[in-house]
Amino acid sequence: MTLIYRSLHPTFAAEVSGVDLRGAHDAGLLEEIRRGMDRYAVLVFRQQPLSDTDQLEFAQRFDGTLHSKTGAAVLGGNRFGNEALTDISNVDERGALLKAGDRRRAYALGNRLWHTDASFQDPPGRYSLLSARVLPPADADTEFADTRAAYDALGEEHKAQLEGLHVHHSIAHSRQTLGFVFSQAEHDKLPGAVHALVRTIPGSGRRALYLAAHASRIVEWPVPEGRLLLGELMEHATQPQFVYRHRWQPHDLVIWDNRATMHRATRFDDAHHRRELRRVTTLDLQPQGSA
Repeated sequence: MTLIYRSLHPTFAAEVSGVDLRGAHDAGLLEEIRRGMDRYAVLVFRQQPLSDTDQLEFAQRFDGTLHSKTGAAVLGGNRFGNEALTDISNVDERGALLKAGDRRRAYALGNRLWHTDASFQDPPGRYSLLSARVLPPADADTEFADTRAAYDALGEEHKAQLEGLHVHHSIAHSRQTLGFVFSQAEHDKLPGAVHALVRTIPGSGRRALYLAAHASRIVEWPVPEGRLLLGELMEHATQPQFVYRHRWQPHDLVIWDNRATMHRATRFDDAHHRRELRRVTTLDLQPQGSA
């Protein structure tokens, strides 16, 4: 089976044709998709009518261990009864639109901040696989930022300044910036995690900024200076030349590398239109260097 790649952006992201992922079992084919991920960091597969089981099984074949600890779990179990299948939607367990005051809706608004999945945990997320199930009539896009190209564009003096720095990532921090209030018991379940600010991706050997709205502070610096630097880097990494905007079509499956990208949902009329996607994220179990 031969995969066909069509570039979607000058530095990253490609649409892939020539495969039905439900039947992707061959080790050579799976390795070819991994090589595509190393090159493009975001791969778009159209017309993939996956069931929940299909999606979970493909993710398991593709990258092994699945993430089953989501920040939303502190608010209660998801409607699928399986925390490895993350509910990216604006509906409740009965399929009704979430009300404006529902805590689950307020929490989900954090998806509109630039972030990388599960950076607030250790081990963090490696690949995320997001499947479009129900789409609204108007655009409800997802934007991706290439943090490899953003790192490459930094000056050598700036790169040297980042060497050896580590960042504390906390989903409590990102949600609290939007005014979301956790109970003390909920907050205690979200201690966060520390990761290198610059990471080397083993498959490609490329270096990337590891940023997110979850990034609360630089461990080695005073909090104010660290947050200013993180803010500057976020602004740099999300400039238009580093961003691809994905316009969803029914049955799209998009896979991205959380080590090499950030992403965010864009605004849509979530009070009147359903939007349902399913996400599976794999664990980044391979050691990642920062040198």
